[in-house]
Amino acid sequence: MNIESFREYCLAKKGATEGFPFDQDTLVFKVMGKMFAIAPLERIPPQANLKCDPERSLELRETHEGTILPGYHMNKALWNTILLDQLPEGLIRELTDHSYELIVASLPKRTRQALGELP
Repeated sequence: MNIESFREYCLAKKGATEGFPFDQDTLVFKVMGKMFAIAPLERIPPQANLKCDPERSLELRETHEGTILPGYHMNKALWNTILLDQLPEGLIRELTDHSYELIVASLPKRTRQALGELP
């Protein structure tokens, strides 16, 4: 998956926004103000950081050694760096969905309700 396809997939999520809060080269995707994906635009190979359940993170890193890594500049227990051009697109979508769902589940009830009311 290339970075543009990843971007389109992230933005298709309900309530998703994009921005550059850190610098001009690091694209951040948020849902209701909380990060669920980070994609450095200048990095080769293309990659993204996604939140993940800690136990699943370890399993994924073992199963996909060299293509799913501890989150670069992130909490290594909660975030993975995935190499977008070296993993199956279905897995990338699954891991993106998982990250998004973890963030949505952690939102306050009122914020989750507001998200549910979005078109």
